Amino acid sequence: MDENRIELLKRVPLFAGLDARDLRDIANTMKERRFSSGDVIAEEGQTGVGFFVIEQGEARVEVDGEEVRRLGAGDYLGEIALIAEAPRTATVTAETDILALGLTSWEFRPIVETNASIAWKLLETLARRTAEQH
Repeated sequence: MDENRIELLKRVPLFAGLDARDLRDIANTMKERRFSSGDVIAEEGQTGVGFFVIEQGEARVEVDGEEVRRLGAGDYLGEIALIAEAPRTATVTAETDILALGLTSWEFRPIVETNASIAWKLLETLARRTAEQH
């Protein structure tokens, strides 16, 4: 496994504080995904199953058609899709070509079920994001 990807995952708040073995397990489970400039990675209101960590490139996040933030290397999206088949809360569009690491809910669930620290960090992140949107 590429050590740069381990370092990338360390910068994701969801995974901060995990030991090297846990990070390696997650990194080994993730699949490389590429998106072209203009591609919609996630569409508000649509059900999604993927979680992505951006390795290279930039994306725009919109809620109700208004830009709310930009994402770049080390940023992530889709954490809600990891635990619930719920509609996406925002539309994310690639502003440039993007290289990302992706993970589905059925790949992530066994990792969370065996690691309480990942589960707790996920809860904290979801709570923080929910508070930011209100």
